This record gives sequence, structure tokens and C-alpha cells, in this order.
Amino acid sequence: MQITYAALGLAMTAILSAPAAAQQARSGDADVVSRAAPVFSLRPAPRTATPVVQTANRPARFENWIDGFRRRALAQGIRPATFDRAFAGVDYLPDVIRRDRNQAEFTKQLWEYLDSAVSDARVRNGKAAFRDNARALQQIEARYGVEAEVVTAIWGLESAYGSYRGNTPLISALATLSYDGRRGAFFEDQLIAALRILQAGDVTPQRMTGSWAGAMGHTQFIPTSYLDYAVDFTGDGKRDIWSDNPIDALASTASYLKSFGWTKGQPWGVEVRLPQGFNYALTGERIKKSPSEWARLGVRDTSGARVPNHGRASILLPAGAQGVALMIFDNFHVIERYNTADAYVIAVGHLSDRIVGKPDFKASWPRGDRGLSLSEKKEMQRLLNRRGFAVGKIDGIIGPNTINAVREYQASIGIVPDGYASLDILKELR
Repeated sequence: MQITYAALGLAMTAILSAPAAAQQARSGDADVVSRAAPVFSLRPAPRTATPVVQTANRPARFENWIDGFRRRALAQGIRPATFDRAFAGVDYLPDVIRRDRNQAEFTKQLWEYLDSAVSDARVRNGKAAFRDNARALQQIEARYGVEAEVVTAIWGLESAYGSYRGNTPLISALATLSYDGRRGAFFEDQLIAALRILQAGDVTPQRMTGSWAGAMGHTQFIPTSYLDYAVDFTGDGKRDIWSDNPIDALASTASYLKSFGWTKGQPWGVEVRLPQGFNYALTGERIKKSPSEWARLGVRDTSGARVPNHGRASILLPAGAQGVALMIFDNFHVIERYNTADAYVIAVGHLSDRIVGKPDFKASWPRGDRGLSLSEKKEMQRLLNRRGFAVGKIDGIIGPNTINAVREYQASIGIVPDGYASLDILKELR
């Protein structure tokens, strides 16, 4: 599995940029209440309008876009006072567009990503965060049925436990991306949602900061997800994911996972060993069997025991037959709703395990491999198509169709058909 930073999204920023010794947010932990708290803030929005001001960083066309967007926002229920207060001092941010259009394809292999995402320092800091926020995390787990270590692991990947939350003004960033970005409609939806958040009174425009791409707070919610899933766990009338106190953000993350079907007590995945002669055509997320059925096929955990019956599961080989083998359950796919990259899900799951004292993976990784570039992935897909192994669209995405095509090609030339799209396979196809 090769990891493209752009595909992983904003978690890579925290992983690569945050200080190794994350500062833990302790403010207010002892004051978390156990009673049910309202999901939406009851604080009214200010009633006094602040006029939009022209700045040196507002090109004329951007000003014209703001005028048109203001009409669209008001038509969707945003009050004039809310809009004008939010856009006072808003600038066009060229650096945001530069980042959006030049997300280099820094291709890494899964194990290189995990070296940073689940480093000793991140595990150590995660244990400290887990311990320092134990009472609140226990209350959050009790209310939402999502294990505290999983919430902590997402916190660790998204912002290094709150130490790197982003300081870009959100309204400026979203306005810039709506006006001049590659996905203007998507970011305009996010901008409307951000205005709704301001209108509800949960945060002021000055405190609404985050990543250049619009994700906010300790666990990096985009505005539409905030509106749907953020909660006021502390009971102070605000869903505050921005403050040094992480509790609302952590509870909101648990709320999000619960909404997508998290099953308490079910692992995200279990490392397993496959028997000699295993049929690799049975691997992949499309094939599900009960752990007892996998056991009858010789699949065991790393101690040699049968995996308990946690529900139907698939066998995932993120690095082919030479790497770690995982039995993944439905909770794996719930984490995918937070970020669709398998590497991110594996990192969250493995970090959560390490935070509560479970060991590192037992199997090794094929560290001699290098990742394929986007052009090499497309070349592989074209060569597979030419040889009659259909991959569908030539897009450079190594998805289920390409994996199946690689597996069929491997079987045709007499090598282990694990579906792993490696440089060696590309050389064979050439």
C-alpha cells in the first residue's frame, strides 16, 4: 500500500509538523459533567452588523465574488449581521490556493507512514493524554459507546493531541477556496456551514481557525461535519472544539463514530497469520466471513489461537504476502468515514492498541520496496489492460479492480497472487 499525502488529508500535517512532545490540554477536565448536554448552542448571534471593509488583499474580482456570495448566503438563512461580522477583515489567501493546487504526490509506503503516525513518541504522548483526560474519556465512552483509546488515537493523528490545530482564519481560507479553488461548490457549502456555526454563537470569527483546507479543532472537523455531529459535552452552551480544553472535540469525535455504526467491543482489526497454501483470492474487503470460518481455513492470530467471533470480517494484506496480514471488522469501515485512506485507518487502529499497551505488529514489512509514482501506477493499469486484465478507469488509484487484476496477472505467471501492486510487478509487466 502506497500513501499519497494528499489522499490522507490533514492528518499528515499534524504528523509531520507537530512538536514531538505534544502539549496536553488539561483545562477544565475536572469539570466535565455526566448529564446529557444540548447538541446546539443556545447563545444568540450578535445583532449589530459590522461593515465589510476593503483590504489590500482583496482583488476586485474577489470583492465581486463576496458580493454575490453574500446574496446566496442570506438566501440560505444567514443573517446580514452574521455575514458582515464574519467577513470583516477577510482576505484572499494566495498561499491557500498554492497549497491546494500543488499538493505534491509525496509517495510513501505504508510502513514509512506508520513509522511517524505510530512512533514511540506518539504512543508515549498518547498514553499521557489518555491518562490526563481519563475521567472525561470514560464519560464519553459511557455515553457514546466508543472506546476511549480510539478517540484518543484520532486526536493524536489529527492534531498531535491538540498541539497542532492550525491557525489559518477559516472564513478567509474557505472564501478563497470557494472563489478560486478546484472544488468551489464543495468549499462554498463548507463556508455556508461555517457561517451557521458563527450564527449559533459557538465561536467568534477571530477564534474560528484551523487548517488551510477548512478543518477545525482538536480532531479537525470540517464545518458540515461539525453541524451534524459536534456536541456540547461540558454543558456550557457551546460546542467548543477550538479551546485548549479538548473535551467537546473528543466527545464530538465519539458522536461522529457512533452515528456511523461503531460497535463497542469489536476490534478495528486483528493481526493474523495465514496458512501455507492460503487462497489469496479470498483477500480484500469485498469478501467477508466469520472468524470461525476463517479459522477453518487455517487463519489464526499471532499467538496461534482462533480469533474470537467479533462479527464478519475480511482479510487485508496492505503490503502483500510479505507484510502484515489483518483480519478487519466493521469498525474498520467506521473509521474510514473519518478518512477513507486504509493507511489512516490502520494508523488509528494500531495507535489505539498501542495506547492501551498492546504490542507492535509481529510481522515485518517489505522495507526494500519503494512506492510507485502516480505515472507508474497509471502505466501499470494500462499494461494490465493491454494484457487482458481489466482494471477499468486509468486513474492511478490502486483500488479493488486493480488489485484483482494484479492478482490475476500474478497467477498467470506463477507467482504468489497477493494482489500487491509493487515495482517488481510493474517491471514484469514491462
